[in-house]
Amino acid sequence: MTGPVHTTALDADGNRQLAYAEYGDADGTPVLFLHGTPGSRVLGELLHGDARERGVRLLAPDRPGYGGSDPWPQRSVDDAGAYLTALLDDAGAGSAGVIGFSGGGAHALALAATNPERVESVDVIAGTTPPSVTEETPTPQRVLSGLANTTPTLLRGLFRGQAWLAGRLDPSFVLAQYTDDPESVPAETQETVRSDFLEAFKNSRSGAVTEFRNTAAPWDVPFDAVDADVRFWHGEADTNVPIAGARRLSERLPTAAFNALDGADHLGTLLRAAPEALAAQTE
Repeated sequence: MTGPVHTTALDADGNRQLAYAEYGDADGTPVLFLHGTPGSRVLGELLHGDARERGVRLLAPDRPGYGGSDPWPQRSVDDAGAYLTALLDDAGAGSAGVIGFSGGGAHALALAATNPERVESVDVIAGTTPPSVTEETPTPQRVLSGLANTTPTLLRGLFRGQAWLAGRLDPSFVLAQYTDDPESVPAETQETVRSDFLEAFKNSRSGAVTEFRNTAAPWDVPFDAVDADVRFWHGEADTNVPIAGARRLSERLPTAAFNALDGADHLGTLLRAAPEALAAQTE
C-alpha cells in the first residue's frame, strides 16, 4: 500500500519542499512517523494496517535530503521542529503524537523539546543515542560517521553504489543491515524495507550524509525541556544500536518509560513495538 504523497514548503519563498505520505485512517488521530537513517516515508507502509485498525492518521515525512524532500545540508538535530511543524500545519494538525524509529528517534525527541505544544507523546523505537550516553559505537556507524565528517563525497558515492546494488540484488542485501535473520522476515516486509532504502537515495544522498555527521556530534537537544510522555522500545539483541545507551538516554528524561524486548534485533524491534506504540498513542 502506497499512501498519498503531499509536499509542503519549508521556507517563505517556497524554495525548499518537504514530502510526506499518509497511512492508516485518514480521519484518525494524527501521529508522525519518522524513518531511520537512511530511510524514507515508504517505511510507513509497515504500520499502515495497524494504524488503520487503531484509528491513527499516520503522517510519514521524507526528512530533508531523502526521497522527495529537498536537501538541507546544514540542518542540525534540533532543526526537526522547523520542518515537522510545517508538515503539521500543512496537514491541519495542531498537535500530534510522534513515533521515531532508529535515526528518527533523535528527531522525535528534538521536536518534543523545541515545540512541546505540538507533541502529545513520543515513542522511540530502537532509537539512536547521542555520544554523551554511548559507551561504544558499533563499527559500521562509526565508519559512516567518520566518512560523513571527513570525506562526504566518498560517502555519497558509497551510498550511490549501495542503492545500485539494492535495486538489482535480493532484498536480503538491504535486510542484512537491520536484522541477523533476513529469511524470517515476511516477503512483503522485505520488499517494503528495500523500497524504503531505494526511495531514500532516489534523488540525493544528502540526507544520510547530514544525519551521520550530526548524530556522531553532541546533540543540541535540550532534553530537560521534554515534558510529553516518552516511551522507549528497544531490543536486547539490537547490534545496530546497543540497548545500554538507550537505557541511559531514557534516564535523562523524567517522563520516560523503558521497554526492553527480549531477543529483538533492530528491525525486529520495529515490527514488534510498532503496534504497541500506535495503541499507546490513542489511549
